[in-house]
Amino acid sequence: MDSSIDSNITPNVEEPTVPRRHWIALFGGLIGAFMAILDIQITNSSLKDIQGALSATLDESSWISTSYLVAEMIAIPLSGWLSRALGKRRYLTWTTTVFTLSSLLCSLSWNMTSMIVFRALQGFSGGALIPLAFSLVVQLLPLQKRAVGMALFGITATFAPSIGPTFGGWLTENLSWHYIFYINIPPAILLIAMIRYGLDDEPLNLPTLLKADWLGIVTMALGLGCLEVVLEEGNREEWFSSSFIVTLAIISGVSLVYFVINELQHKKPLVNLRLLKNGQFAMSCLAYLILGMALLGSIYVLPLYLTQIQQYNAMEIGEVLMWMGFPQLLIFPLVPKLTNIIKPKYLVTFGFTMFGLSCYVNTHMSVDFGGQQLILSMLLRAIGSPFIMVPLSLVAMKNISKHDTPDASTLTNVMRNLGGAFSIAIIATLLDNKTREHFAHIKESLPSVSTDAWQQLLQQSQFFIQSGSDASTAMLQAQASLTATMQRDAAIMAYNDVFLMMTGFLAFAAVIILTMRD
Repeated sequence: MDSSIDSNITPNVEEPTVPRRHWIALFGGLIGAFMAILDIQITNSSLKDIQGALSATLDESSWISTSYLVAEMIAIPLSGWLSRALGKRRYLTWTTTVFTLSSLLCSLSWNMTSMIVFRALQGFSGGALIPLAFSLVVQLLPLQKRAVGMALFGITATFAPSIGPTFGGWLTENLSWHYIFYINIPPAILLIAMIRYGLDDEPLNLPTLLKADWLGIVTMALGLGCLEVVLEEGNREEWFSSSFIVTLAIISGVSLVYFVINELQHKKPLVNLRLLKNGQFAMSCLAYLILGMALLGSIYVLPLYLTQIQQYNAMEIGEVLMWMGFPQLLIFPLVPKLTNIIKPKYLVTFGFTMFGLSCYVNTHMSVDFGGQQLILSMLLRAIGSPFIMVPLSLVAMKNISKHDTPDASTLTNVMRNLGGAFSIAIIATLLDNKTREHFAHIKESLPSVSTDAWQQLLQQSQFFIQSGSDASTAMLQAQASLTATMQRDAAIMAYNDVFLMMTGFLAFAAVIILTMRD
C-alpha cells in the first residue's frame, strides 16, 4: 500500500523534464539573439574599409550603425504583438529569413544609400530575435530550469558585444569587409532548421494582426526611432544648435507622450506599460537601463581610448577586449547553481559592484595606461557581468505571469537598448566638453611651470634641427608637438571622467537592487 502511494507521489516531486526538441528550439533562439547583438558591434572595426569601398564620407558611414540601431529599437516592441499574431515558429522563421537576405544584400551594396537601407532592414529583422530568445527561455523552461536558460541568454547578451569588434576586425583584415555579413548566413540556416523542428506550429491569429494598436505602433516607431537618431547623431550635429536634431527631438517627445497615454488607456496595448505598476519590475527596468549604459558604453569608450591614445589597430584592441569576454564562459555555468543558494538580488548587487569597480580602476589612467594595464578592469567586468544578467532576469520576472512574459521581455530589452544609446550620447558629449575644459586648464597652468615647458620646447626643437629642420621651423614643430601632448593629456583626463561617471551609475544600480523588498 505504502509503496504504491510512494510511486504515485514521486513523479510530482521530481524536477520536470524538458523535451529535447524544446532545448533545440531554445538554442536556435539563442543563436538568433547572438547574431543580432553581434551585428550591432561587428561593423565598428570595419567602418573605414566600408567607407573607402563605397566612396562615402565619415559622417555618412556613421549611419551604418545608426540605421541598424534605429530599426532594431522599433522592432523590439513589435515582437510581442507579431509573435502572438503569427505564432513564434512562423515569426522566427520569417524574420530570420529576412535577416539572412538583408545580410547578403549588405555585402552587395553599391553605394552608401543602399548600405544604409539594407542595414536598417537587417536591424529591423534582427531586433525581433533578441526578445524572442528571452521569451523562449521563460515559456519553454519550467521554473526549476529557468536559471540555466537565463545563464545561456546572458552569455549571448554580454559575450556577443565583447567579441564583436574583434571578430569584425579579424574578418576584415584577413578576408574582406564583405565577410562580416556573409558570416550570418550559415547560423541563420541552422537557426531556421532548429526552430522548425523544436516549436509547434501555431495558427495565424488574424484578429490580433488586424485589430492591432495602430496608434501605439505609429507613435512608438516615431518616438523611439527619432530618439535613437537624436542620441546617435546629436553630438556630431552639435546637439540643439542643429535644426535637424531639434525637429527630431520635438517629434520624439510628442510621439512618446502620446504613446504612453495610448498604451495606458488601450484595452489591448502594443506594450503593456501597466506592468510597471509592479514596483520590483519597474526597479528592475531601471537597473536594465543602467546595465545597457555600462555594457554598450564600455564597448564604445574602450576601443576609442585605445585607438586615440595608444594607437592600437583592430586586432590589438580585440586582444584587450577578449579579457572581458572569454572569462565569462567559465563563470556563467556556476551562476544557476548559486541562485539556489543565494538570493538573486544579492548576486545582482555583487555583479553591479564588480562592474562598477572595473570602471573605477580606469579613473586614474595616464599615457602609460595601455592594454596590459586594462586587463585587471576587463577581468573584474568579466566576473561581474554574469552575476547581473541571470539573477536580474529572475528578479524582474518574479511576479510576471507567463502570458505577460513577451511584454515584460520587450520592456527590459528596450530599456537595455535605450541605456546603450543614452550612454554613447553622454560619453561622446562628455569627452568633447571635458577634453576642451582640461586643455584650457592645462594652458592656464603653463605659466606656473614655464621653466619646464621652455626646457621641453628647446629639447624638442633641437631634435627637429637634428632631423634636418631650420631653427624657426624646428621651434614651430616643437610648439605643435607640445600642443599635441597637452591635447593628449586633456583627452586622457576626459576618459578618466567618463569612467568615474559610469562608476557612479553602476553604484546607484547596486543600491537600487539591494534595497528591493524580498
